[in-house]
Amino acid sequence: MNTMLRKSVLAIAGLTVAGGLAAGPLNHATADTTTTTGSLSAAVQADRPDTGKLIPHGVQGAQSRIDLNDEQTANTKAIIAATKKAGMDERAAVVAIATSLQESKLENLGHLGDRNDHDSQGLFQQRPSSGWGTVEQITDPEYSTLAFLKGLQQVDGWQDMPLTVAAQTVQVSAYPDHYAQWEQQAADLVAQHWNS
Repeated sequence: MNTMLRKSVLAIAGLTVAGGLAAGPLNHATADTTTTTGSLSAAVQADRPDTGKLIPHGVQGAQSRIDLNDEQTANTKAIIAATKKAGMDERAAVVAIATSLQESKLENLGHLGDRNDHDSQGLFQQRPSSGWGTVEQITDPEYSTLAFLKGLQQVDGWQDMPLTVAAQTVQVSAYPDHYAQWEQQAADLVAQHWNS
């Protein structure tokens, strides 16, 4: 069971979590936590998107992972909301979140001066000079996600491509294989937040 799911299930069951281990009940209620935990675990699992739908081709290569702060989590939720608004499925959200993890670590970046890659900005490092929109638009999480997803929809067969190929076809990055490393974390984030 993945760590986040385990912590969620343990928290619902009334157990505290310290360093990934159950430390004991939060209170001394007499409820049978064994049966409660089992049924809650099933409920939490049923509420999550199917892993086979999130990662239909399996992950490619070594995977990276970062801890997210409140801003990054809010941006994750904004990407998911925009994906739903676009009428696209969980897999599209995985591709978008993995792309944003690679491009900005899910941070809505403004112009970085000398450290900037041309005029790239926002969650997806989109460029006003390349027609992605104005600075105000591409630094709006909903707009930038919808722009990315519009590009993704124009890629014939993106659903059947490895994530890094689909992302690269939209982004045209100098580092086309780097998107693959974020697929597992992106899938975990979609599983965690799709129905929240």
